[in-house]
Amino acid sequence: MSSRKFGLNLVVVLAIAALFTGFWALINRPVTAPNWPEQISGFSYSPFQQGQFPQKDQYPTDDQMRRDLEIMSKLTDNIRIYSVDGTLEDIPKLAEEFGLRVTLGIWISPDQERNEREIARAIELANTSRSVVRVVVGNEAIFRKEITAQELSVMLDRVRAAVKVPVTTSEQWHVWEEHPELAKHVDLIAAHVLPYWEFIPVDKAQQFVLDRARDLKKLFPKKPLLLSEVGWPSNGRMRGGADASPADQAIYLRNLVNKLNRQGFNYFVIEAFDQPWKASDEGSVGAYWGVFNAARQQKFNFEGPVVAIPQWRVLAIGSVVLALLSLTLLMIDGSALRQRGRTFLTFIAFLCGSVLVWIGYDYSQQYSTWFSLTVGFLLALGALGVFIVLLTEAHELAEAVWIHKRRREFLPVVGDSNYRPKVSIHVPCYNEPPEMVKQTLDALANLDYPDFEVLIIDNNTKDPAVWEPVRDYCETLGPRFKFFHVAPLAGFKGGALNYLIPHTAKDAEVIAVIDSDYCVHPNWLKHMVPHFADPKIAVVQSPQDYRDQNESTFKKLCYAEYKGFFHIGMVTRNDRDAIIQHGTMTMTRRSVLEELGWADWCICEDAELGLRVFEKGLSAAYYHDSYGKGLMPDTFIDFKKQRFRWAYGAIQIIKRHTASLLRGKDTELTRGQRYHFLAGWLPWVADGMNIFFTVGALLWSAAMIIVPQRVDPPLLIFAIPPLALFVFKVGKIIFLYRRAVGVNLKDAFCAALAGLALSHTIAKAVLYGFFTSSIPFFRTPKNADNHGFWVAISEAREEVFIMLLLWGAALGIFLVNGMPSNDMRFWVTMLLVQSLPYLAALIMAFLSSLPKPVAETATAPAV
Repeated sequence: MSSRKFGLNLVVVLAIAALFTGFWALINRPVTAPNWPEQISGFSYSPFQQGQFPQKDQYPTDDQMRRDLEIMSKLTDNIRIYSVDGTLEDIPKLAEEFGLRVTLGIWISPDQERNEREIARAIELANTSRSVVRVVVGNEAIFRKEITAQELSVMLDRVRAAVKVPVTTSEQWHVWEEHPELAKHVDLIAAHVLPYWEFIPVDKAQQFVLDRARDLKKLFPKKPLLLSEVGWPSNGRMRGGADASPADQAIYLRNLVNKLNRQGFNYFVIEAFDQPWKASDEGSVGAYWGVFNAARQQKFNFEGPVVAIPQWRVLAIGSVVLALLSLTLLMIDGSALRQRGRTFLTFIAFLCGSVLVWIGYDYSQQYSTWFSLTVGFLLALGALGVFIVLLTEAHELAEAVWIHKRRREFLPVVGDSNYRPKVSIHVPCYNEPPEMVKQTLDALANLDYPDFEVLIIDNNTKDPAVWEPVRDYCETLGPRFKFFHVAPLAGFKGGALNYLIPHTAKDAEVIAVIDSDYCVHPNWLKHMVPHFADPKIAVVQSPQDYRDQNESTFKKLCYAEYKGFFHIGMVTRNDRDAIIQHGTMTMTRRSVLEELGWADWCICEDAELGLRVFEKGLSAAYYHDSYGKGLMPDTFIDFKKQRFRWAYGAIQIIKRHTASLLRGKDTELTRGQRYHFLAGWLPWVADGMNIFFTVGALLWSAAMIIVPQRVDPPLLIFAIPPLALFVFKVGKIIFLYRRAVGVNLKDAFCAALAGLALSHTIAKAVLYGFFTSSIPFFRTPKNADNHGFWVAISEAREEVFIMLLLWGAALGIFLVNGMPSNDMRFWVTMLLVQSLPYLAALIMAFLSSLPKPVAETATAPAV
C-alpha cells in the first residue's frame, strides 16, 4: 500500500472515529441544575438490601439499617417508613441514635390478621418512641382496591383515638379528589404526586407537582398538606414522554427539592435507596427510585452539571477499540477495495462497536438475578453473533460494489486452444419427465466440442414408462450417449454420480455434471474446459440459471432471488478461490474426483466436494455468465424443500469440517477460504437463532397481555440486534441487486420478498442440521402441477401460524396496554417487523397457486 493511500485511510478512520466520539459527547452534554440542598424535607425509606424480599420474610438486620440511617441523617432529619413488620419495627429506636424523626407506616392489605398485627404494633411504637412524629395508615390501599374508603375511615378513627401524634393515610393525589370524605378522618392530607406514572415528560413534571399541590390545598384548605411521595426513577421503561434515566432523575430531583424547599412544602423523596424487590410488583422501573443504589452508592452528583453517562469517555474509547479490531479483521485482505468501500466498512465497524458497547453498558445498569444474568449472557451471545453477521454482510457488499477490479477473473476461452481434453458429462435422473430430459440431451448433442461423452443414470425410478423413453432416445443420439438404469442404488444423487465414475471413458480427463432439466449452450465446453490447462485448477464452475422465469409471477420472484448468489456471492468468493461448487454446470478434474469421490453422507454432496478440493490445496475457477438454463420449482413447497436441502447440507458440512474451517487443522485451506465458507453460511445460522428470538418475543408479549401491570416491554437492547440485521439484510439485497446484478428496483424488491419467504425454512434446516446427522435427500421436481389455493396456503401453514401469533401479540398488547410510550410502540413495531418474513411466505404460497398462462415458455431450450 502506498504511503498516500495509507495516509488517506488514516484520515478516514480518524474522521469517523471523531464523528462517533462526537456523538457520544453530544448525547452526554452537561446540563445545568441547582446543587442538592444541605437538607431536604425527608426520605421515604425501605431498608431492604439486594437479595432481600419482604414477600419471603427476608428482612435487613439492625446493623444494616443503622448504616442506612447514618447516610440519610447527613441529608435530612425526617424519614418515612411503610411498615412495622419484622425488623422494621426497630427503625424508630435506631432513628433516635441519629436524631431522625419518623413518619410511621402501617401496611394495610387484604390480610386482616397482618393488618391487626401492624396496627397494634404501630400504636405501641407511636406511644413509646420519641422519634415517631406521625402515623400513616395504609399506603395506596384504596388505589390498589384492597380496601374501601369506608373501611379505611374506621381504621383511621381507631388509630387516631389510640395515639397522640397526627394520623393520616397516604394515597395518590387523585384518590383524595375522588374520596374527599377521607379528610374528616385524618389530621393532614398525605398525597403522592409522581408525574412519571402519569406519562408527564420530565421538563413538565415539576410544574405538574406544584399544580397538584395547589389543587389539594384548594380542596382541603383547613388541612396541612404533606407530599408523601415525590420522585423520579433512574431506569426502566418510558411511559409516554416520561423517560426513566439517571440524568432525568438527577435534573428533576435537584430542581424539585430546591423549589419545594423555597415554597415551604413538607415532602418525602421516594426513595432513599433502590429496592430491587419492587420489580416483581411494579415492573422493572420499581427497582430504581432511589437516590442511592442498592449498594448504597450515590447515583448522581449532588453538585455541578448533570451528565447522562458520566463515564461516557471510557465507553467511547471502548467502542473505538472494538471498531478498530473489527476493521483490522475486515481489512486483512482489502487491498482491492476502493476508498468508498473502505469508508463504508469503517463506518459500519464504528457503528457496530458503538452499539455493542452501549448495549453492554445499558444492560450493566440492571440489577442482577439468576434470570437476568442468564438472559444477559444469551443477549451478549446473540448481539455479538448478529453484529458478526452484519459485518460479514457489509464486507460482501463492499467487495461486490466498491472494488478496483476482480482479483481472479476467469473469462471464457473464446479463441483457439490447444488444450481440448475429453470430457465425460454425467446427467443424474430420478423420476423426471421424459420429454424434459430429451430437451437436455438434445442440447448436449449440439455441443460444439470435439471429444465428449454423455452418461445418463436413472437411479431408483420404478415406473418403466418414465425411464425407458429416455433410454430409447439415447440410442438414437449415437454412441456418445450411454444410459444406465440402476435400482436399487443407495446414496441418492451422490451415489448415482459415484456409480458413473468407473463407467467413464478411460481417456476422459474432465467429468462434468448437469441436472436433467438443463439445456446447455453449445459453447459451454469449448469456452470453459481450457481452464483445466492450469494443473492447479480442479473445478470449473458456471452459474445455475433458469429459462422459465416468465412463466408466472411466482417464478419471476424466485428467479430474482436466485441471481444474487451467482452474481454477487460467487463472484466475491472467487476472488479468494472459495466458491461453492454446486451440482449442475460443474466440471471436475477426473483424477481429483476419482480420489475424493462424491460424499453420499451429505445431501449437498457438491458443496462438500468443493470444500475437500480446497482442503487438498487445489483451486477452482468461476465465470458468472450463464452457459446453461434449467427449470425452477413450480410450487412454493418445492422451492422451500430445495432451500432446506441447501441449508441443512451446509450445517452437515460445517459439522464434518469443523477442525479445518475453524482451526485450520490438517488442511491447505487459506484464511480467505475459511472466512468465506464460514461467513457465507453465517446468515443462515442467524436465521436459525432467530427462531429462539421469535419464541421469546411471543412468550414475553403473552406475559405483557396476561399481567400488564407486572410485565413491561423488554428492554430496547433486546430488539435492536435482530431489527438491525433485518433492516441491513433487506437494504443490502435491494442495493446490491441494483448495483451488482443490474436489476431495477421492482426486481430487487421481488428478490427481497422471495428471500424473506425462505427465512423460516432456512431456520428449521439449520436447527435440524445441528441436532440430527442426516435426513433423506429432497429432490426438486420439475414441471409439477400448480396446487390449488388452499393446498398452496397449507404449504406455508407454519409461517402463517407464527405470523398470526405475532399479529395477535401486537394487537393484544395494543388492546390491553394501548400505546402509552415509545418503548411500547417500539415493541409492537418489532413484532410486526418480525412477522414480515412469514407474511412473505404467505404471499409466495399464494402466488404459486395462481394458474400458469396457457402458453408455456419453458418448453424450448432458450439458450
